[in-house]
Amino acid sequence: MTENAPVRLRVALAQVDTRVGDIQGNCELVTRWTAEAAGDDAHLVVFPEMTLTGYPPEDLVLRESFAKASERALVDLAGALAEQGLGHLAVVVGYLAHTEGAGPAPVEEPPVDDDRPADANPRRGAPRNAAALLHGGEVVVRYYKRHLPNYGVFDEARYFVPGTELPVVRLHGVDVALTVCEDLWVEGGPCGVAGRAGVDLVVSPNASPYERAKDDLRLPLVRRRAAEARATIVYCNQVGGQDELVFDGDSMAVAPDGELLGRAPQFVEHLLTCDLEIDPSSVPERTEGRIGPMTVTRHVLSEEPVAAFAPRPAAIAAPLSDPEEVWRALVLGLRDFIDKNGFPSVVLGLSGGIDSAVCAALAVDALGADRVHGVGLPSKWSTEHSLADAEDLARRTGLHWSVVPIKPVVEAFHESVDLDGVAAENLQARIRGTLLMGLSNQHGHLLLTTGNKSEVAVGYSTLYGDSAGGFAPIKDVPKTLVWELARWRNAYARERGETEPIPANSIEKPPSAELAPGQVDTDSLPSYDELDAVIADYVDRDLGMAELLERGHDPEVVARVLRLVDAAEFKRRQSAPGTKISLKAFGRDRRLPVTNRWRETLPTVREGATA
Repeated sequence: MTENAPVRLRVALAQVDTRVGDIQGNCELVTRWTAEAAGDDAHLVVFPEMTLTGYPPEDLVLRESFAKASERALVDLAGALAEQGLGHLAVVVGYLAHTEGAGPAPVEEPPVDDDRPADANPRRGAPRNAAALLHGGEVVVRYYKRHLPNYGVFDEARYFVPGTELPVVRLHGVDVALTVCEDLWVEGGPCGVAGRAGVDLVVSPNASPYERAKDDLRLPLVRRRAAEARATIVYCNQVGGQDELVFDGDSMAVAPDGELLGRAPQFVEHLLTCDLEIDPSSVPERTEGRIGPMTVTRHVLSEEPVAAFAPRPAAIAAPLSDPEEVWRALVLGLRDFIDKNGFPSVVLGLSGGIDSAVCAALAVDALGADRVHGVGLPSKWSTEHSLADAEDLARRTGLHWSVVPIKPVVEAFHESVDLDGVAAENLQARIRGTLLMGLSNQHGHLLLTTGNKSEVAVGYSTLYGDSAGGFAPIKDVPKTLVWELARWRNAYARERGETEPIPANSIEKPPSAELAPGQVDTDSLPSYDELDAVIADYVDRDLGMAELLERGHDPEVVARVLRLVDAAEFKRRQSAPGTKISLKAFGRDRRLPVTNRWRETLPTVREGATA
């Protein structure tokens, strides 16, 4: 072959669903998908961030035994791949590293206090978010993530020490640089260093959680980094649910000129195989040593290009619509929470309303109808259509259905204690919660709580009543989006000639807690259109009172909603986890003190000024 002639390389992106803490199982996952990549004649296979430990492992990182188990597993995995005839593939895999020193630390190495006793710092090893390239039974190079996100759901500065080296491995004549996730989001970061050093390919293992429309941001982002690196970038993202996070995959390969070479579908495990054509002559200079904030090291694995092969076009998955994307995120988040935690089935109260109907449909899609148990719990104030709509939903979806009237239990309570007003209303909700928890304990079901983001935001729920449960499928879904999802799911069924799972009456009727005669939600709350608009700006975007008014929100509505949101923090601290889909979800994302005297107030109008 002529020197510097274009060479080809087949790269496989293994978009897999790992389990946090299951190091052995995750290693088996790597072996299985590497064998599949070998069957596709790939030369390099890339796995997601922290594949061996799962992501995010949170405070497991602080356990030295866990970190050392990850290190041992990495070395053992390299050997096992070679023993199974897969050593000819280069495999990039994420793991938790444990190096000498104290951590976490700032980017610059901290001074060591040698005067401290040896046991003064219980974390004497520095944990690192790492990726390694395995080949021929060996760990060829290790890369330590440079940029550690410390915003939103991320706490990586709490755990990890940042890396300062950028290893470049020559594989079949192609110079491959390793990065990890957040490194790709930083302009002038490792991709910029790679561009200045001269490389042909940048691999980026990721664990990038889903939020609405994030897939629209990724392609422009990867294009910017590919231009900065002056190299093709392969971006391999995790898929699957982990507690409140869900990962959507959406792995891709992008050429230096921004051409999308391949893209994996969202919310499913997938092996995306891309044939890359690399022109080494397009890199005028290849250097090493200190470049900006990092030190570039070069390692030669193989100079000889792979034998000529006929290229195959890579798949480019079509984007999903917004409601389908959200629905699939919620289904996957629920399924993985149930299955990874070993619950055989779920139970939930069915009121005939839109929230419980959507939760039930999500559960059936996630688990199958036979693992979903719906219970009607009619009270003195329940309307006839409520029970009828709930039963209709059960017929449409095929889930298990039973009815437990609560009127006798409520009356028994009132014989023992004098309650009226809100206390009497909440008693009904708490009796329902107690009965559902009893069924959960009796049969091993996990109880799903059906509250939406709008209700969670303003505290429109009863502690130990309708808020009781182990998982909240629509906790981060505003009420207006709940209706949109219901209509989309029914339309999706119609298009396929299937039964629409959600009764039309559940979608169309005014929402009500049915804890008092003739009660509807708007007795206590603004319209959901108004409420959700304020919540989106106040909770998701952290806008203050003045900014909310500048955006055109009604002052009285704003003042009322902010009071409700601020006062409900103590309830949210006790709420079940639920899948994050928004810019800022309650829980991991938004952390405010319960005891808090700061309150946003309406700005005063100065004399002579216009309101």
